[in-house]
Amino acid sequence: MPTERLSMRRIRQILQLHFEAHASARVIARELGIGRSTVQGYLARVATADLVWPLPADLTDQMLEERLFPPASFKRGVRRYTEPDWASLVQEMKRPGMNLMILWEEYQAVHLEGYGYSRFCELYRGFERRLSPTMRQTHVAGHKAFVDYSGKRVPIVDPATGEVRLAEIFVAVLGASNLTYAEATWTQRLPDWIGAHVRMFRFYGAAPRLLVPDNLKSGVNKASFYDPEVNRTYSAMAAHYRVGVVPARSRKPKDKASVEAAVKFAQFYILGRLRNVTFFSLDECNTAIKAVMERMNGRVMRRLGVSRRQLFEAVERPAMQSLPDHDYEYADWHLCRVGIDYHVEVAGFFYSVPHGLIREQVDTRATVGAVEVFHRGKLVAAHARRYGGPRHGTQPDHMPSAHRRYAEWTPERFQRQARAIGPNTEALIITVLAHRPHPEQGFRTCVGVLRLFRGIEAARAEAVCIYALEIGARSYQSVASILKHGLDRKASPQAADGTPIVHDNIRGSGYFH
Repeated sequence: MPTERLSMRRIRQILQLHFEAHASARVIARELGIGRSTVQGYLARVATADLVWPLPADLTDQMLEERLFPPASFKRGVRRYTEPDWASLVQEMKRPGMNLMILWEEYQAVHLEGYGYSRFCELYRGFERRLSPTMRQTHVAGHKAFVDYSGKRVPIVDPATGEVRLAEIFVAVLGASNLTYAEATWTQRLPDWIGAHVRMFRFYGAAPRLLVPDNLKSGVNKASFYDPEVNRTYSAMAAHYRVGVVPARSRKPKDKASVEAAVKFAQFYILGRLRNVTFFSLDECNTAIKAVMERMNGRVMRRLGVSRRQLFEAVERPAMQSLPDHDYEYADWHLCRVGIDYHVEVAGFFYSVPHGLIREQVDTRATVGAVEVFHRGKLVAAHARRYGGPRHGTQPDHMPSAHRRYAEWTPERFQRQARAIGPNTEALIITVLAHRPHPEQGFRTCVGVLRLFRGIEAARAEAVCIYALEIGARSYQSVASILKHGLDRKASPQAADGTPIVHDNIRGSGYFH
């Protein structure tokens, strides 16, 4: 039933709000209690009738109605004038910044006696409604890519055991050209979901402005009309390619009509044509899917007269963004708390962070080759990822100063420091370490002995070490006593001819063993 025509008084109110108050069609519709499309239709009639505001004072309501609604001089459905190539105009409408007014002006420039703007729009909409279901929505070139998993799965047979495993089918379609990408993945989990997107971008060779996924858990943590929560890894992948993510509304199939239609079409092409083929590996299956998709994208679409691939190359690809220099590398993100030993756990291994972050919450990002730790968005630690060997990976810079010094104590380090003083000092250090059940038990003694020799001449230190080796002194207290009392400088008791004096009251070197 046709909509009842508004009174001329109401139309004048529309014009007043539009031209004097500069109100939008939505605001005018709300104020007057009518539909926004109704407001837009009357404003279009005013533009077609070449009316200007303010209206002439002598323009009566009857004259205004005749200008806005001229009598039809032909039967409805009869085409009086030369028509444009509607299929090419549909393609032109997909270009950024294009609208029907521009197309009509170009049509009028060639056909001066052609259709008026309102009739032109009516005929265009009629042609658009007759298009195939996958082309009913008008999408700006390079703007959106719709992504989803098909509800159907493809069987793959294990050649060794004969076990049949079902693989998922990932489908992506560009809004303007309907160029479709499909591949098989083992699951719908996050690694497969991200990997499929990376290969999709590689297939297109460019990136759209927006991704429109369904509310799959791998992509959207929480579905919401006002504030959907996108998975962090999925969001990081989108940021890498400089695209936004706008999930489709729950239970709103029209939001993703393009991908829904493409999914059905892909199922028809893939599952229908490959139903009698037995696959023995995922790669074999994807090779067959690739060949089928090339056939599908190269097929000429009815009414438009061009293929998806031709439409993509002509209209959509020039409007898309270039890809970054390298593909996105998949990473697992986790929220965790730093332990009292200033380490965080990632997949059973422990990685250090600066000790000042003990008990703080941090985010970990784990790729195949690296583990990164972020605190409040700032990178605070980076490690090579561990798959074996020691479970703890500790960087010295992350340790407290006392821990760092202790961690750096090794037999080789003490020997190297002693060697810099002299061979006898090195010999004393080796002796101290060798006479302990475990070398670590002699570390503190070595530290104390080497500190005793700070600020004294190397020759004096060497003399003290010689004396300590002769009497078997291997403790810090003994070496400190030798140095304090100058025992290394006191000559051993000797007779006049230089031979040592032997007496029961004289203690020899054997006394100290």
